[in-house]
Amino acid sequence: MLGFPKSTELKRQLYKNAIYSQFNMDTAAKERFDNDIKKITIVNEISPKTTLISKGEKVDSFFVLHILLKKVDFDEKNIILILKLIKQNMLFILEYENKAKLAVYNIRLLQTDWEKTKDISVQLKGLNLDQVWENIIIQVSDVVIEQGKTLEEQIELDEKRKKIQKQILTLEKLARTEKQPKKKFEIVEEIRKLKIKL
Repeated sequence: MLGFPKSTELKRQLYKNAIYSQFNMDTAAKERFDNDIKKITIVNEISPKTTLISKGEKVDSFFVLHILLKKVDFDEKNIILILKLIKQNMLFILEYENKAKLAVYNIRLLQTDWEKTKDISVQLKGLNLDQVWENIIIQVSDVVIEQGKTLEEQIELDEKRKKIQKQILTLEKLARTEKQPKKKFEIVEEIRKLKIKL
């Protein structure tokens, strides 16, 4: 599906019942999971035995999971639950109807935008699996690493920036509707402080 070497291909279905029993999920949790996820298949294993890429210090292999979704606005917690079950580095292909997106977990669930299933791609770039995995996270998250920062630091920094930008937008809306001059001034001052922080 992603154009990975044929030697990496697997077709191992992960049954939902195994997930339910592993996590002792109650009826409501099972229902939430079942409402989002139709089918889970492990489609690739990237490791030194399936590729010519040597293992890294942190990453010795990772899997690609193809998840057929029942709806486009799925709950991210259900994807994270699968990670807890398998406890491996995983690249997810999330597919709904004829569209798909890629997702990986690093600090939080990072995702690409939806596009036609046949158009999704990611490259295996790097001399060892540490580098390959880091490059996959970069490709999926579309993060640009600033000089002197690690990938994790950059993702955290980008996340903080997004939160501040969201706060600014909320306060700007509030400032436009505020009638009291003193209160409006306080909101504008708060916006100014956040912009400096940004």
